[in-house]
Amino acid sequence: METEKNTAGINNKISFFDSLIPIFFLIILLFLNVYVFYGDLALEGSNQFILLVGAFIAILVGIKNKVNIDSIFDAISKNIKSISTPILILLLVGSLAGSWLLSGIIPSMIYYGFKIINASFFLPTCIIICALTSFATGSSWSTSATVGIALIGIGKVLGFETGMVAGAVISGAYFGDKMSPLSDTTNLAAAVTESNLFEHIRYMMITTFPTIAITFVFFLFFNLVNIPSEGITNQSFVELIPNFFNTSPVLFLVPLFVIMLIIKKVNPVIALFLGTLSASFFALIFQGDIIDSIIKTNASQQLNEYMVVMNSIVGETKIETNVNFLNELLYSGGMAGMLDTIWLVICAMVFGGTMDGIGALKKISKTLLNFAKSNFSLFTNTVFSCLTVNVTASDQYLSIVIPGKMYSNSYKERGLSSLNLSRTIEDSGTVTSVLIPWNTCGAYQSGVLNVGVFDYFVYAIFNWLSPITTLVVAYLKFKIKKV
Repeated sequence: METEKNTAGINNKISFFDSLIPIFFLIILLFLNVYVFYGDLALEGSNQFILLVGAFIAILVGIKNKVNIDSIFDAISKNIKSISTPILILLLVGSLAGSWLLSGIIPSMIYYGFKIINASFFLPTCIIICALTSFATGSSWSTSATVGIALIGIGKVLGFETGMVAGAVISGAYFGDKMSPLSDTTNLAAAVTESNLFEHIRYMMITTFPTIAITFVFFLFFNLVNIPSEGITNQSFVELIPNFFNTSPVLFLVPLFVIMLIIKKVNPVIALFLGTLSASFFALIFQGDIIDSIIKTNASQQLNEYMVVMNSIVGETKIETNVNFLNELLYSGGMAGMLDTIWLVICAMVFGGTMDGIGALKKISKTLLNFAKSNFSLFTNTVFSCLTVNVTASDQYLSIVIPGKMYSNSYKERGLSSLNLSRTIEDSGTVTSVLIPWNTCGAYQSGVLNVGVFDYFVYAIFNWLSPITTLVVAYLKFKIKKV
């Protein structure tokens, strides 16, 4: 009976105009909230409420179209339930960052990385390191949470803009994720379109390799002619890190352990949890002096070693030095620092669930499909559908599944191989999710790297260039595989 009620409650006759109303108001309200009122502080709560306002407008549109209110809230509940694992991952990434700071892992990465990495090739090096790590693990999220955090710190030391470094990190991470047979999104794109996984990966090379090549060349030449002078000044600050932490290559065993777990397909929640526990153990072994210093600095709180380690996992960790630059570098918000991001993701899922519940997402996709009179327009509409779902549903998996199912028959009817569809939804769905602040991927990367989406947007060249490349290839009819 419940299934019948939900099916009856969804109105498939909602108009295209009505489907766009919540999106229109959401974009306007977010623009005003960010650029007129709050600026960078918008992510601390006001953007979250704006997403709920957008959801309320969508509910009103649904009521206008006689959509059963219970079916809307069922869709919202289903959406929120789908992000239970990502929320756990976000919390554990916060705990990982805090424990890795206290244990000296991140300070050691920055200290040794600064000595090894050449400033003249730092940005392209970021792309290579992140691409290899992501390809090996099949996860852009794990890459950002491990080597990504360290590279951001090294970039700060060298004097690069954090948005620029984050753009290079994300470009490399999403390239490796996209081309890895271990990636969940790569497997999902192949499965949804009923394509062979390895044929799908080979076919993606046509668009992916030129895109990453352009990205790499840009960062290479930009880096060569723009070497920050601050790196020389900051070098003396980095040399002070051993005065506060016991730096040692042995500490790298923990991140290597986490990466190996992910390569072995251990659940990321378990891998990150074990990474936090092992780092906490290392903190007690290697960083007794810094723990004693924290206890003495906060004598009124009557802390002990256990409490210092636990506080680094769940809350703020501040290593006080006499250098402001180091104070900013040696800071972590722990699990508590991820709460704004989690709050944003939940509110985004409420909006996405509402849009799905009133039938707006399907209506937008079907309308775009009706305009697909040529093969190129079919590719174009697929790209725009993926982008629309990423903006409205706030989830990269839905940006793969919904267009993948909606356009499958259309590609077959035109004699086009399913590989065209699988490649297009990866080029425009998977990689663009990180460019949207309220999307789960955008919120995650922003929270983990501690860089605003708008700060790294322009520099995430691989991500915004990928859908353009796939359209250029389609327009030129270059290697468009037929059935």
